[in-house]
Amino acid sequence: MRKYIAALYLLLFTAGASFAQSDSGIDMADGMRSSGKIYVVVAVITLILLALIAYLFTIDRKVKKLEQKN
Repeated sequence: MRKYIAALYLLLFTAGASFAQSDSGIDMADGMRSSGKIYVVVAVITLILLALIAYLFTIDRKVKKLEQKN
């Protein structure tokens, strides 16, 4: 049964990769790239991820302090 599931996943991922490589010509992405707005989007996503990582580290420190107290 595991072989069939693994084969199914392999087929799904290869099919997805072949669709991802097709030249669909997405106008929004090309427009954002040409005007330079894509860098703003990447910067905002990076800031959000960094804030989440910092928040997780602060929570981890607080939990460690509470565990050491008990």
